[in-house]
Amino acid sequence: MKLLRFLQERELERVGGNETIRVDVRVVAASNRDLKQMIADGKFREDLYYRLNVVQIELPPLRARKSDIPTLAHHFLRKYREENKRGIESFTDAALRALVAYPWPGNVRELENAIERAVVLCESDRIDAELLPSASRELARVGDGGNAFDLLVPGITMAEVERMVIEKTLDAVGGSTARAAEMLGISRRTIQYRLKEWRGAADIDPDE
Repeated sequence: MKLLRFLQERELERVGGNETIRVDVRVVAASNRDLKQMIADGKFREDLYYRLNVVQIELPPLRARKSDIPTLAHHFLRKYREENKRGIESFTDAALRALVAYPWPGNVRELENAIERAVVLCESDRIDAELLPSASRELARVGDGGNAFDLLVPGITMAEVERMVIEKTLDAVGGSTARAAEMLGISRRTIQYRLKEWRGAADIDPDE
């Protein structure tokens, strides 16, 4: 109730105090959950939702705004080359193809981690696809006329691409979700969650 009052009236009292203090602040809240569905399920307070939901901005996942990927990649490149004092200028064409083709299930954080790792490992003035997550390298071959993912045709959805990347990586590592997660730069929990969606809980070995 104190939080609701603060959001509504912009007033608070310090812990142990009895003086009401007015504040002039803007509150920014973010969630990757469907809050309206959580309200319907009784898992989120409706009164809190409507106090927070003044101006709503929906940010699609990175795979749905591919034009942002090169801009973000260059931003992270500049950031980490300065931190690591590296003379890296840009990306090769193959690297950019790999970055754009990959579905980035971990969104911007996964992309940032991939670029930081590539900056640390790079020994030339441009980052090549070989320094990026293995799944993105495989996708880059499509642009070179390779056949790693022949099913990547116009009309395939990003959800289907994501499934293809994860399942092919699992095949390559003998089904180990831990090794696949490490190769893809995402959490093991993310892979297990996706497998549960696609195959059902009965087909998942929790010790994989």
